[in-house]
Amino acid sequence: MSLTLHYHPLSSFCWKALVALYENGAPFTPNMVNLGDPAERAALLALSPIGRFPLLRDETRGETVPESSIVIEYLDRHYPGTVRLIPDDPELALQTRLRDRFVDLYVHLPTQKIVGDRLRPADRRDPHGVVVARAELRSSYAILDQQLLILDQQLARGGWMMGEQFSLADCAAAPALFYGNKVEPIGEGHRHLAAYLERLKVRPSFARVLKEAEPYFGMFPQES
Repeated sequence: MSLTLHYHPLSSFCWKALVALYENGAPFTPNMVNLGDPAERAALLALSPIGRFPLLRDETRGETVPESSIVIEYLDRHYPGTVRLIPDDPELALQTRLRDRFVDLYVHLPTQKIVGDRLRPADRRDPHGVVVARAELRSSYAILDQQLLILDQQLARGGWMMGEQFSLADCAAAPALFYGNKVEPIGEGHRHLAAYLERLKVRPSFARVLKEAEPYFGMFPQES
């Protein structure tokens, strides 16, 4: 196949790219990378010196595409599917990218901070940083819940991050909220956000990602 996605099955940013690929319908080869294996790490570094995933390789176009948001933009531009993840309208596209950045910066990253701290030796942990990350998550939940409340009222039913159309913003939100809810539960105080997460979990593209990741869930670090 022309497209190969280099990824890890528990990485939230890899999930974001996988949701987009499953929504898009473009055929691709998944290549699970074990960064602990010197040969696999070297192969990834040969494609991208920063050595991070997800990383999309397009042999037909001779392109190597890093970063989950850019991978999704690339797919939408060069391999458009029936579900367009970036709206054609420039203003709506801008707002979609803004929601994507908000979720990545203020839900994804604080969640990673908390999870990453669990992987540290006890004497190198950062309790203050975790407290700050939890507070940031709670603030982000409140903002997103209010935005979804307005959308729910407009649509008279549950929709997606930008309304009726599933988009880049939802690809970002699905893994971020799934993992965020594990480390800092969304709770009943944000019922619109909680309902949105439940809708995401049964969306076929994300349900498939979760099903494929199930065998690896035991590797997720629990709070000690």
